[in-house]
Amino acid sequence: MHSSIRRDTRDVEKQAHLRELDTNRVAIGHAFVDNHTFDEVCAAIIQHATERRAPTHVITPNAQHVVLLDTDPRLRRIYERADLVVPDGVSLLLAARFHGYSLKERVTGVDIFKTLCILAARNGLRVFLLGGLPGSAERAAEVLKREAHDLIYETWCPPLGFEKSAIELNTIAEAIRRAKPHILFVALGAPKQEYWIHEHGLKLSVPVSVGVGGSFEIVGGVVPRAPLIIQRAGCEWLYRLCREPRRMWRRYLIGNLQFLWIVLLQRLRRALLDRVLLLAVQDRFAAELDEIAARQPGAYARLIAAVAHREVEAVRDPTAA
Repeated sequence: MHSSIRRDTRDVEKQAHLRELDTNRVAIGHAFVDNHTFDEVCAAIIQHATERRAPTHVITPNAQHVVLLDTDPRLRRIYERADLVVPDGVSLLLAARFHGYSLKERVTGVDIFKTLCILAARNGLRVFLLGGLPGSAERAAEVLKREAHDLIYETWCPPLGFEKSAIELNTIAEAIRRAKPHILFVALGAPKQEYWIHEHGLKLSVPVSVGVGGSFEIVGGVVPRAPLIIQRAGCEWLYRLCREPRRMWRRYLIGNLQFLWIVLLQRLRRALLDRVLLLAVQDRFAAELDEIAARQPGAYARLIAAVAHREVEAVRDPTAA
């Protein structure tokens, strides 16, 4: 097995919820990212799956997701309905820090996939691996069974263009229903895997569905993962770019520039919004707000709600200049 971040799975089987509070989130572009540790996320998923609660959707965004969200309203709606959104990339942690917030740690799709499979085997839970390159799901499962001997799994590798075929979609749905998994891992790449989970996966009574991108290939050894020191430095993207420059240059070079631009513009908008709200709570816009209240009561109520929930210095200190 290739070098990867090792996780201690002994202490994550405690009670937890997929999301504690909506306020414990950080907006990076259009992605509202939950602020939880890796162990907290795994604990919440395992408990939810064990109790076979209502179907939930976990998303693991990176910089590419943030770029896609900037121009994809359909994907935005899926993110809004997701039950947990955790930061796959170091870039999201850095962006949060740039905005003055802090995310606890990376929660990568690869590590979630590996750890949840180990915990599933320990707890007698079934998993289903959907997608990946032909044979990669089986190879990943075989690798995982060396550590998790009791892993109960099924795999399915749909053909290209399956999402346009009602027959293929029904075949996949029937295979998943027969397997009755507790956790469904979907490796179709973004945003296809998010589209499929939202439109089809959540209808299959699987407690937890997780989009895991290229995790099957990495865990199965089809695609090597960056050495541990590169992972910890947050430079896995550079490792992949060096290995596959023709395929990855647009995603990582142009995509990373787009991500930086999105984050910078958001920082500027936040600064502007903070200034406007500061003036608003100081009654600098009293006459204008009264006019809005008279003409558009609903708009006024939304503005007041935004002021009430926005953490600006003026709310804590009304005398601030």
